[in-house]
Amino acid sequence: MTDAASSPWTDQTAPSLDDFARLAREAFDALPEPFGALAGDVVIRIDDFADEETLASFGMDDPFELTGLYHGVDIGLRDGMGAAPEPSRIFLYRRPILDEWCERGDVGLSEIIAHVLIHEIGHHFGLDDDRIHEVEGDD
Repeated sequence: MTDAASSPWTDQTAPSLDDFARLAREAFDALPEPFGALAGDVVIRIDDFADEETLASFGMDDPFELTGLYHGVDIGLRDGMGAAPEPSRIFLYRRPILDEWCERGDVGLSEIIAHVLIHEIGHHFGLDDDRIHEVEGDD
């Protein structure tokens, strides 16, 4: 039996917001074309949790329920003659993603971040949750 001092996990810390941003950028950069170009104007933001107003808008009380969110006008609804009225943003929520990663234990953190990011990019392309799950093979 090993004591806590010799455990390889005793000197580890949870990935920071910057670590998540790096992993999200790597996942975004790995998108195949033309998806990367079509999502190129999306701003990716990493927060620990969604704010209370966002959670309330989805009828959620538990901040661990929401791992990501797309906010903006999807590319199918934009005026063909101009840009979106404000930049499209994808929020990735660090703590709920970490929680899912720990609970699952069968997939790497970078894979979960990429999955959430790609799901939210699906909304940027105008897909609803049902269609995204269908495309992902979750139905």
